[in-house]
Amino acid sequence: MKLSINMLSQADSVDGQGVGSAYLELIGLLASAPELRVSINGKGNRFQINHAHTINPTYYLRMSKHSVNVAYVHFLPDTLDGSIKLPKIAFGIFKKYVTSFYKKADEIVVVNPIFIEPLEKLGIPKSRITYIPNFVDHEVFHSLDKEIIEKAKDLYELPKDRFIVLGVGQVQNRKGVLDFIEVAKRNPELFFVWAGGFSFGNITDGYKELKKVVENPPENVRFLGIVKRKDMNEIYNLADVLFMPSYNELFPMSILEAVNSKKPVLLRELDLYKDILFGKYLKASDNNGFSELLLTLKNDKEAYQKAAEDSEAISAFYSKEHVLEIWKAYYPRIYQKHKDDKGKKVPLPQD
Repeated sequence: MKLSINMLSQADSVDGQGVGSAYLELIGLLASAPELRVSINGKGNRFQINHAHTINPTYYLRMSKHSVNVAYVHFLPDTLDGSIKLPKIAFGIFKKYVTSFYKKADEIVVVNPIFIEPLEKLGIPKSRITYIPNFVDHEVFHSLDKEIIEKAKDLYELPKDRFIVLGVGQVQNRKGVLDFIEVAKRNPELFFVWAGGFSFGNITDGYKELKKVVENPPENVRFLGIVKRKDMNEIYNLADVLFMPSYNELFPMSILEAVNSKKPVLLRELDLYKDILFGKYLKASDNNGFSELLLTLKNDKEAYQKAAEDSEAISAFYSKEHVLEIWKAYYPRIYQKHKDDKGKKVPLPQD
């Protein structure tokens, strides 16, 4: 008997967003599970489970008594600070809407265990919250031969004789873009590349200041703009290190993608990374620390090799095979849990 899962999402409508990457990975993963029948933005009440990946108002209205409703939490209301800039009243209303969306769902899936407690404080029982990590398909993101990497550098007009530091993500304040620039200024012998753009347009927090930087970067900085996901494996491979000075994150897909190319990862020291990256990454709390570690990676071959091996260990843990088994157990569990709820008329599994 097959469970029918209806994926509700607009996450892949804009390139360059981690939520979209995670969504596409999951869709591809579940396609290999014969006991699940997956639909995309299906209509009607014929599905056992509606799984909302984004918080569109239409998905809020579709949460009904005829399906088990799952909300995938990629961000919390407070993590919107530093991402988008709206009038104070409008921003407050939007954050209340996000909270209402999560509370209306029957079940919540979080991509990082650190967000379970904040959701409880919003009034969502812990019994309704499940942690399931993101993952990346090794067949999509993997190490490339030197010859392919050299061609990629030619394509993007990047130097072949300099240590390349890569930043990935939307250009917004919370991503630490200004710190990325400052570190680049302190290290003119290194070359810095940022893959990502203004996915939120002019409502991006800090848009005016950041736009000036993007249009007039230092000599050793290149902004590539929004890069299609199919091209990102080359981007990770042409870099020597992934540098993410973000002030606030959930579970950046860029980290999982980068470690598949066995490149070192340098991050800001944040609590959210502790339980998901197992200490297998370089970290600092300010630009002095970032600069020092980048120079160590450039000049110390043993330190670089150790950091690359740590990335490989992260890559091995977040395999698609392991995460698939978690999802295959999750959907039947929540279906059985809710199918007899008062007022629910959940459809029966299909043959």
